[in-house]
Order: sequence, then structure tokens, then C-alpha cells
Amino acid sequence: MTSRVVKVLWVGRLSYGTGLRLQKALADQHHDQTLNSPANTLVLLEHNPVYTVGIRNKGYDQEDEKKLKNLGAEFYKTNRGGLITFHGPGQLVAYPIINLKDFQGGIKWYVCQIEKMIIRLCAEFGIQGKTSPDTGVWIDDKKICAIGIHGSRYITTHGLALNCNTDLRWFDHIDPCGIQDKGVTSISKELAMDVRIDDVLPLFKNAFQDQFECSLVEFPPGEASEILRSCSKD
Repeated sequence: MTSRVVKVLWVGRLSYGTGLRLQKALADQHHDQTLNSPANTLVLLEHNPVYTVGIRNKGYDQEDEKKLKNLGAEFYKTNRGGLITFHGPGQLVAYPIINLKDFQGGIKWYVCQIEKMIIRLCAEFGIQGKTSPDTGVWIDDKKICAIGIHGSRYITTHGLALNCNTDLRWFDHIDPCGIQDKGVTSISKELAMDVRIDDVLPLFKNAFQDQFECSLVEFPPGEASEILRSCSKD
């Protein structure tokens, strides 16, 4: 049995701004030299509607940003990899804030592990996921899981977004992840039934434990309340 432990923090529905501050607070703990062995954490949540762009934000100017905001979504520029994508209700977002040294892998290894984990999770639902030259997990030519990460001194932020029962019409207004000739899908669409985040969470946690060879433990409620309170400025 592995001695690697990751604290899992389910925070429910959260604004994107609060999510960014939460990631920074957890990552800062890793960079704080005064702390002894900061915890690796898996943050799980769903966001209010938001469009985000990564460091390669080509093709989206202020006019485009205004149009997207007029749809009722927020818009953020971030330091993650990848191009534009959408986050919103019905989409399971995972932010692993982990020290890759503890897992003895680099960034490429990390992205590959995430893809394998999601393919494994899709198989639990009888869905055949696959990788492609474009990052993420695909069902034929439709993306079911987007991946965009950031790494700083071995500490990871951002992560992945898995479409469970997401309203896919939000993606009609963008070229998801900058890819023009492919589409998006969800677990619910592939199975022609409503599959909620609550249905996916237990399987997701198991897949994460197996793929990253770790044990998940619940984030202490007191600590969770305190850090969320400090990050909730909205």
C-alpha cells in the first residue's frame, strides 16, 4: 500500500475567481519554506459559467470578451496551458495542487497520467475514450475532458474539466481549446441519459487513487472552512 496521501476537498459550486484564489493559497503553502511537508490536495468543484483562456490566448480580443460576457458568463485570462474553454454547471472540475517530486514525475508524465485516468473513468461508464495529438480525452473527434495545467517549481495548479451533464451549447460560441474542426461531448450525451457530477465523483476519486498510486483522505472540515473563507472575496 502506498504511503502517498492526497487530501480531497469537495467545495461544490464556486466562482472562478474564488477558485483561482483557492489554488494560489494551496500552492503557496507548498512554496512556504517554513511549513513542514505541505499537503498535496485534490480540489473538486463545479464553476459558475465562465470562459477562460490560457497563455496562448490568440484570437480573442476585447470585443470577443464582451460578446462572451453578454451570454451571462464570466471571462478570465489565466496562466494555464491551452487555449479557450468553458467551465460551468454539470462539469466536474479537478484542480490537483500537488508536488510532482512526491510522484517522481514531470509535467509530460503528469498530463499523460490525467489522460489515462479519465480514459479509465470513461471505461467505467462503457465509453471508449482515447488520446489524440491534441491534449485531453476524446470520444471519436469530440472532446469529453479538457486539460490545462500550470507548473511552478514542481507544484501544479489548474487541471481538468470533465463534461458530465454540461449544457454543451455554451461551447457553440467558441472554438474549444482553439480546435476548429472537432466538437465536444459529455458522459450524459454519450449514454443518452442524465449523469450528474454526484454520480461521477466516487468513480473519479477511485480512478485518481489508482492512477496516481495514492490514498485520498478528506480535507479537515475546519481547515476547509478557514481557507475557503479567506479566498471568498466575491
